[in-house]
Amino acid sequence: MKNTPPRAFLPAGLRSPGRWAVLPAAVLAGAALGGGYGALKAPQYAATSYVIVVPAEKSDPAAALGFAQAYGRVATDIAVTGDAQVWAGVTADTLRRSVQAATSPDAPMISITARSERPAKAVSMADGVARALVLNSSHVAGSTGVKVVQFSRATKPVAPVSPSAPLSALVGGCAGGLLGGLVLLVRPKRSGARGEARHSRQAAAPAASAAVPAPAAATHQPEAV
Repeated sequence: MKNTPPRAFLPAGLRSPGRWAVLPAAVLAGAALGGGYGALKAPQYAATSYVIVVPAEKSDPAAALGFAQAYGRVATDIAVTGDAQVWAGVTADTLRRSVQAATSPDAPMISITARSERPAKAVSMADGVARALVLNSSHVAGSTGVKVVQFSRATKPVAPVSPSAPLSALVGGCAGGLLGGLVLLVRPKRSGARGEARHSRQAAAPAASAAVPAPAAATHQPEAV
């Protein structure tokens, strides 16, 4: 009786040990790409300026919080229409891309954060947008009943906020390992299904041939005299 080799009973992933080389290769590739991106990309610096909305005399203090939310939403638009471009020395598109305004739900304060490859440029953009808000609020203070006041000027950043090359390499390696693991989870299932189908066809072929009876030999009958 012919015995089936033990190798046939192993999972498809274990019968092909070369597949597991995909995981370390994916980790190394991801780390190399992430580290290269972190090393080649210019570092980004962030500077933040703060303004506060204060109510005028005989105005509702609660209105200052609502106007702070409104000014935070249109901060970059006011800066573009004002003189912030001239003060910061950048274009309107650069202001829209590089400046973000955030408000607080508890206090009528607006933080204006600017990002740039040069620390001094980030400071000038943040302070320029804050100055544009202060001037705009003073022009419409008679109708709004509030005005924007400079609370804190931006300080020159000393360290970049963009990820460093080692951190980018670590993130890239994790992403590569995740993708490599997904490949290992998907491919062995498909190959295993094909192997099982092939073995089932091979096992069914002898069974079918054994089930068909051989034709009986014809016997010679003597002729009647």
